[in-house]
Formats: sequence, C-alpha cells, structure tokens
Amino acid sequence: MTGLWRKLAPLGLLGIVALAGCRQDMHDQPYQRPFTESDFYADLRSERPVIEGTVARGQLYEDKYFETGMVGNTPGDYMPFAVTDQVMARGRQRYNIYCSPCHSRVGDGNGMIVQRGYKRPPSYHIERLRKAPLGYFYDVITHGFGAMPDYASQIQPFDRWC
Repeated sequence: MTGLWRKLAPLGLLGIVALAGCRQDMHDQPYQRPFTESDFYADLRSERPVIEGTVARGQLYEDKYFETGMVGNTPGDYMPFAVTDQVMARGRQRYNIYCSPCHSRVGDGNGMIVQRGYKRPPSYHIERLRKAPLGYFYDVITHGFGAMPDYASQIQPFDRWC
C-alpha cells in the first residue's frame, strides 16, 4: 500500500497544481455599475452616452403599417410597396415553404399535415377569407390564429407581405 501511495501522491499533487491555474479571470473582472460616479472618464459618469442615431432593438418602426398590417386598430387593405413579378415569385416561394404543408399549394386547406391526421385549416377559397383585408393575413402570420402558430421569428416582415 505504501508503494502505491508513493506513486499516486505526486500525481495528485500535480493535478492540484494544474487546477490552481484554472481561475475564472473573466468572472472576476472590474466593472462599473450603471448610473454611478466614476473617475475613469472626464465627465465622471460610468455609462457612456448613446451614439447619435442608435435605435433600440425592435424599435425601428419607420412604417407602422408595414410592421403591423394595421391602420389604427383595424387591418389595412393595401400593399405597403409595389407588387412586381419578383414580389409575386418571392411570395410563391415563401408560401410553398411555410404555408403549403397545412393549406396545400392551391390553398384549399388539404395539405400534407391534414392527410396525416391533423386538424384541417380553413380554405382560402371561403367567402370570409376572400373578403379579408391584407393586413388580416399579415397579422395572422405574425401572431398566429387558432391552431396556427405564429411565424414572426421565421418569416421576415417583407416576406409576410409577399
């Protein structure tokens, strides 16, 4: 037992020395608390002034209708940009990726998930949806409706309009 101890003791000591070098230096770093006085900068403020033109994340709503599809509290019924062949092609591509699994490529609500036993979504050919304003569809894509989840994180605002 003594021979085994003599072989393991230096190995254990080496392990302790090696682990002593594994300090969390990034964890123990100096920092300034916000809204406190600091003599590091000439103006004695710990926080730095915001650069002119900075926009907070999620606050760049230059065109409220483009970002929400709403005019006041009601869905709008116009496109926020010109409809071109490129816009139509982009819309067809996005529809085939995100919408056709449920609504099918022709919009009758008989997509692949319905054929596999899931609840059928409404057809785009019913009168209620034919008369729905464009902003309604934008809002449903953004926030979801009924069993449909929201696609705000997957589909960019421009693509929701396409």
